[in-house]
Amino acid sequence: MGAGSLTDRRIWVTGASAGIGRAVVMELVRRGGTVVASARNEQALNDLASACAGSRVIPLPFDVTDRRANVIAAEAIRERLGGLDVAFFNAGTCEYVDVDHFDSVVFERTMQTNFLSMVYGIEAALPMLRASRGAQLVGMSSTVAYRGLPRAEAYGASKAAVKHLFEALDLDLRKHGIAVSIVCPGFVRTPLTDRNDFPMPFLIEADEAARRIVDGIEAKRPEIHFPKRFSLLLKLMALLPHRLYVMACSRMVRSS
Repeated sequence: MGAGSLTDRRIWVTGASAGIGRAVVMELVRRGGTVVASARNEQALNDLASACAGSRVIPLPFDVTDRRANVIAAEAIRERLGGLDVAFFNAGTCEYVDVDHFDSVVFERTMQTNFLSMVYGIEAALPMLRASRGAQLVGMSSTVAYRGLPRAEAYGASKAAVKHLFEALDLDLRKHGIAVSIVCPGFVRTPLTDRNDFPMPFLIEADEAARRIVDGIEAKRPEIHFPKRFSLLLKLMALLPHRLYVMACSRMVRSS
């Protein structure tokens, strides 16, 4: 599946009210796309549309964790745009686990937002994507999906589930001509990472992350990972024998 321009493509982005999602919407508009921007925060979506000169951004607020709401949103997109060419499921949350106060509710919340919301969105969007020539399906995972990391039991599990889901979809959707991409960023400055209480090596800004993501979408790369110095390091660490991996992680924890 070759690369292609995003000009005049009909694109749906969830998690668009802040952070990477907001920056991606603005980058897509700069490259000529028409973007349906979704999140729960209606005012933030309206502000985003205004910031993009009100032309190619269509605010569509709803709760991505509601299966029926995803179906209704997809129907609204079909009525407004006549179809869909690219779906980028980006909505997410991050909660770290304290193993001394292990709480299954943290896992339920995280999996619902980071993983099941994407399943609902894919279910709703696939009929339109199958009908589009050169359609693309894109999902937000993380470099944390490569292997288990301290305190990331819930977040990492959700992102690993997303990565596995999209890798499998890449195989199964080829017969429909749908290109599948998974996004695995390192640390990006967003309202979520602003809460982190540990060092974040190779931290980049959301605008830079958005450029790299949209470059990858245009090129139809199966995996879009960055910054390379960080993502390639974690890929190499994931190949280590278990004992060496534990030693490396223990050293990381001590240094932070």
